[in-house]
Amino acid sequence: MGSALTATRRVVLFTEDDPLVLACGRRLAPVEVAYETHGPLAQDRSNAVLVCHALTGDAHAVAPDGWWREHVGPGLAIDTERFHVITPNLLGGCAGTTGPSSTDPRTGRPYGLDFPPLTVGDLVAVHLRLLDHLGIDRLHAAVGGSLGGMQVLELLLEHPRRLARALLVATTARLTAQNVALSAVARAAILADPAFGAGRPTRDPDVGMGVARRLGHVTYLSEQGLEARFGEHRRAAAPDPDARAWLATRHPVERYLDRQAAAFVARFDPWSYLYLSRLMDDLDPFGARPRVVSPQVQCTVLSFSSDWRFGPDHARRLAAALRAGGGRVRRELVLDSDHGHDAFLFDVPGYARELADALDA
Repeated sequence: MGSALTATRRVVLFTEDDPLVLACGRRLAPVEVAYETHGPLAQDRSNAVLVCHALTGDAHAVAPDGWWREHVGPGLAIDTERFHVITPNLLGGCAGTTGPSSTDPRTGRPYGLDFPPLTVGDLVAVHLRLLDHLGIDRLHAAVGGSLGGMQVLELLLEHPRRLARALLVATTARLTAQNVALSAVARAAILADPAFGAGRPTRDPDVGMGVARRLGHVTYLSEQGLEARFGEHRRAAAPDPDARAWLATRHPVERYLDRQAAAFVARFDPWSYLYLSRLMDDLDPFGARPRVVSPQVQCTVLSFSSDWRFGPDHARRLAAALRAGGGRVRRELVLDSDHGHDAFLFDVPGYARELADALDA
């Protein structure tokens, strides 16, 4: 058994002599990837699990302080004492992997909107090159929630030989018009920020990014969860006679969103938000043509009752499409939670057991 790596590493996977050919037809080089691996790799390399992150994630998923710390770590559902867990930052991200905030070698400046358009398939192409670099031909499983699940779906449909199990969590095969509209409003807030200028801002569009985060964060929660946490009795007193003071009064949920926005602006890049949210809008792998789904890959589809972004209806349509293509859906389940879309990040009752069972199936 090999030893675990515990720090984020970086590797250049595509070069000027061997560029990444993107779905849009453009070539991208160099492409550097940030990733972590945790847990021993079996001698036959049969225990590797790829964890794909969502829109605003990074390569650090593992407990005690990673973004999926409830479920990835020693003794947890995705057990790093049993599995060799690989967690890359995706292409277009802003946590070490090449993205629109990276330096364009042609100009010496950040790419900005000169960075090429991306697809989910492009993200997966980089994951596959990383697996090749690590000497892993076939995964024990690929796991992902939200945009992470879309990457797992792409891997399942286009590269079924590379994995034995697909765990698709709080995800979809196609965004509804409502989902696209919500993403469009968030992008419009960023693009309308005066700092944005003509695509090469003199400073980051923090105001627009904060608005986008407030909107996005509300959609990741649920009405029940917000009310339980922030539903206070409104005071019956008359409002302040000064409208400025009246409008500046903050309800608890507003203060919460202010904190979320400030923290997000400090850690995430607006360019990555624009690119990654847009590529999600374009996803529709079952729409253009009938798909044959490999029956050799065991599929698990999990959703959460209060998720109104990619909830139970999305999961049912996804599972039905997989079955219609000949795929093997071993488990399709709606888990009860008030956490909304973000439930996939938390310790929801029964969730850890479902993840662990899917990895053992």
